[in-house]
Amino acid sequence: MDPFRAGGGDGTREAQLVGDIQFDSYYGRQVVKAPPWRGPIAAYLFLGGLAGGCGMLSLGAQLTDRPALRRNSRLVALGAVGLGTAALIEDLGRPERFLNMMRTFKVTSPMSLGTWLLGGFGTVSGVLGAIEVDRMVGEKVPLRSLRGLVHGMETPLALAQGALGPALASYTGALLADTAVPTWAASRDHLSYLFVSSASLATGGAAMVTTPVVEAGPARLLAAAGVVGDVVTMRAMKESMHPLESEPLETGRAGTKLQWAERLAIVGGIGALVGGRRRWIAAASGAALLAASALTRYGVLEAGLESVKDPRRVIEPQKARLAARRAAGITDDSITTAG
Repeated sequence: MDPFRAGGGDGTREAQLVGDIQFDSYYGRQVVKAPPWRGPIAAYLFLGGLAGGCGMLSLGAQLTDRPALRRNSRLVALGAVGLGTAALIEDLGRPERFLNMMRTFKVTSPMSLGTWLLGGFGTVSGVLGAIEVDRMVGEKVPLRSLRGLVHGMETPLALAQGALGPALASYTGALLADTAVPTWAASRDHLSYLFVSSASLATGGAAMVTTPVVEAGPARLLAAAGVVGDVVTMRAMKESMHPLESEPLETGRAGTKLQWAERLAIVGGIGALVGGRRRWIAAASGAALLAASALTRYGVLEAGLESVKDPRRVIEPQKARLAARRAAGITDDSITTAG
């Protein structure tokens, strides 16, 4: 009997000539190449989230007549987006590469969309920051005839900053999940939510450090909500992943960072709720929340870069998903073929 006709009977289907084999990779080499992202990108992930969260908080402070919270949130947003942009340019290597990224606009590309979000948010934050500085120095900033125009744009710009903030805080999660890196790709349903929660607790923490407690009530609530979202989302994300994909989040340097991030987030959240009306407790809790958010971003980045080093983390989860589809009777698509 012709072995190529043995599986189909009538010769219309190929036979499975080789049984199930254990495959690692070609000479043990990485199956997926890690992106060249290091410390500056982790800083950008943290600072971008902080900037976006402060943009939302400053709008709320303006609408509820909390001038100190509004001013401090705007200035933190401006500083964070400025430092974050510098970190991104440092990672790119040459400043003109950032400008080249703005030559096109593609909604389906997280990187393209994020570049325009960063540019728009940074521009708006720059004008709002100038307005706050002008107020702080008694309108001595040399705006001259433009002062009335600039100050008159405050409310529309605040609304724009508040609208762009959530997208800036969350798009980096979609950016990482859109890669082939095993741990990031497996977290695609949760990573943006995790980054939003992390940005919320960082934003609340920054306001608790910089703003008198009498005006920082909304920041404390935002921080507490961010802590709950951060802890719940991280655990749900790990449970949804194959054990080999979630392993880098729980072991090694990345695992240590994420463990400390959770501890600091919980301590900071409790401090915000229980002792947030005392200035020194609020400041200490806010610092813990900022550190927790930074450790989360660094930990997630390191976990992804670590996950590509072991070929099993690419191959075994794919084989498990393939087996699950076959068990469910899905045998007629481009992913699964009949055995």
